[in-house]
Amino acid sequence: MTKSLFALILTLGLGSFASACAAQAPAAAPAINDAQIAHIAYTAGVIDVTAAKQALQKSHNKAVRAFAEEMARDHTAVNDQALALVKKLGVTPQDNPTSQSLASNAAAEQKKLAALSGSAYDKAYAANEVAYHKAVNAALQDTLIPSAQNAELKSLLETGLKLFQSHQMHAEHLAQSLK
Repeated sequence: MTKSLFALILTLGLGSFASACAAQAPAAAPAINDAQIAHIAYTAGVIDVTAAKQALQKSHNKAVRAFAEEMARDHTAVNDQALALVKKLGVTPQDNPTSQSLASNAAAEQKKLAALSGSAYDKAYAANEVAYHKAVNAALQDTLIPSAQNAELKSLLETGLKLFQSHQMHAEHLAQSLK
């Protein structure tokens, strides 16, 4: 199975982002602030909810639809928790180049997937979900969680990472079953 172009760009973009953060950050200061982290995490969740909604419209495969329903439900729930937390903390999520890149790349991927149908769509959606969760999980683990300064935000990101790691495993099983 090949990774979609979007997933490859996302992986490279988040990897470059993490490398840039490490190179630019003084030892004691985070490279990104909590408001930026919140925006990146929220944007990543919205992207997966949007992808799930598209899958629910396009796919007739029972397993793909069940996976998409799980993605929509879980990512919406985590984003709702994130919104409640930033409201409680009085933090306004701050748009940033990483969020913008994620959104732009996701729009291009959604357009590409929209042109597919049937099993070709199902396979491409599953492959993209595997690659996307790998990239987001790596960003959470390597950049966002270590950079988070607020304990509640860090805890929410850690909880999200555990959930999203299970999503990645589910996506891998789905992709394997569609071969």
